[in-house]
Amino acid sequence: MKVIVIPVTAFEQNCSLLICEQSNRAAVVDPGGDIERILAAIEEAGVIVEKILVTHGHIDHAGGVFELAERLKLPIEGPQCGDKFWIDQLAEQASEFGFGESSAFEPDRWLEDGDTVEVGNDKLQVIHAPGHTPGHVVFYDAAGRRAVVGDVLFHGSIGRSDFPGGNQQDLLHSIRERLFPLGDDVQFFPGHGPASTFGDERRHNPFVRDGNFAGS
Repeated sequence: MKVIVIPVTAFEQNCSLLICEQSNRAAVVDPGGDIERILAAIEEAGVIVEKILVTHGHIDHAGGVFELAERLKLPIEGPQCGDKFWIDQLAEQASEFGFGESSAFEPDRWLEDGDTVEVGNDKLQVIHAPGHTPGHVVFYDAAGRRAVVGDVLFHGSIGRSDFPGGNQQDLLHSIRERLFPLGDDVQFFPGHGPASTFGDERRHNPFVRDGNFAGS
């Protein structure tokens, strides 16, 4: 699976275009805004987008989901239903953070841990990874050894846990017990900033590196 990262909005959120290279079909993950920029990237890639995937309900990740789904007539999959309260408040979030207009939406499919999402001929494993938000999910391409992790883990840092529904211990558990066991070689694409690998973060990330884990 090929991953094209499209930074959007003033928050520089990494919207991702996941492409099945066998079928030339794709999914858009976390279209937080700047829909015209996302559409231009889709056109440049020359792919057929078949769905929208959502890691969690914060405005910088979900603010453009409704508009993109309406414009391209796409189904929406994710996040886990624990983030429904965030999605229901997208209009209020947009006003608070200066995002312009945004609309709530009802996913065509709420996702649960262990579910499978298909993009063309590729299959992604759904991993429920709460802590940043209660319904946050990660999309894992086992065949390609890649993961889209939203705001759970970053290069050199971790997601915030001080928003409503966040929990630091849950977040640390999600990283250490749900993501790192997938393998040091797995490359991950975070919601902000550069890609990294789980191995690099396990060795060097000051928040979750080996020997420096609150709760271990």
